[in-house]
Amino acid sequence: MEETAATVIGNVRNSNYGNQYMIRGVLMDKGAETEIGRRISDVEFVASGDTVIEYVCREWVDEVLIALPREVPFPDTFYHYLIEMGVTVHLNLLKAVQLDGHKQDVKRVGEYTVLSNSYYSISLKQALCKRIMDVIGGVVGCGLTAILFMVIGPIIYLQSPGPVFFSQERIGQNGKRFRMYKFRSMYLDAEEKKKDLLEKNQVKDGMMFKIENDPRIIGGEKGIGGFIRRFSLDEFPQFLNVLKGDMSLIGSRPPTVDEWMKYKRHHRIRLATKPGITGLWQISGRSKINDFEEVVRLDKEYVDNWSLKGDFLILCKTIKVVLSKDGAW
Repeated sequence: MEETAATVIGNVRNSNYGNQYMIRGVLMDKGAETEIGRRISDVEFVASGDTVIEYVCREWVDEVLIALPREVPFPDTFYHYLIEMGVTVHLNLLKAVQLDGHKQDVKRVGEYTVLSNSYYSISLKQALCKRIMDVIGGVVGCGLTAILFMVIGPIIYLQSPGPVFFSQERIGQNGKRFRMYKFRSMYLDAEEKKKDLLEKNQVKDGMMFKIENDPRIIGGEKGIGGFIRRFSLDEFPQFLNVLKGDMSLIGSRPPTVDEWMKYKRHHRIRLATKPGITGLWQISGRSKINDFEEVVRLDKEYVDNWSLKGDFLILCKTIKVVLSKDGAW
């Protein structure tokens, strides 16, 4: 077991992957749970065959390499779970068979020739075009944010003394954590009061938190907090997140840490792309949608049908939805 693990680690480190990623190990052998926390070739082993799916669902995992000895049966269930969660899987071609995955490519990972399977995959040209659109939109958005700050910043401070901006840890692509920025639309004790309002949550299973006439909003629905939320002005500082590369203009909304910890396996597909300021959910009714499974369905639909043209259409429809205040609280 240790010799095989050391060989795989050495092969990965000798490739470009070794310079781009933090490597973590999983031992699939029976009884391997006793090895969790052990280091082999200075790589920490973080899960066993019984715990790896839960680990991938809860942690930042971009890609998985399955490299098993010839005599070990292929872990079909494990593979399909990874694809369902939107994780890119590299499979040693010695073990490769015809498997599900929207996009399959033959690549090299160290000494291994692998079949890379992805639920969501775009070409380098498409990724570059999407990033250029994000940068242009981010620059324009940050300029508008500066103007908004001069207008609504003093009003926010006068009605609720304290920081004008609000930041919160969110979960991004493949489980990466980052801090998301907003104009503060709620009183300073909003997070403390949230636990007292959980029973009023209108989203099933508590997978997201939304209530109508939220008492934590500065000045109520007719105050500055309600105003900037109706027109989504509180979201403008996220253009800085877009410029930093944590977010995109278009994508799924990034969950909070506590929401993410409640995710089931199939919910993780929402994290297959960078989170966005807007997306299919926002142009399909926003706060009118109270079923989290419907949110997941829309996000999965976005991943299934992604295109640059689709992103542009969503962006145009978002402007229309925001100006009409459709579905906003």
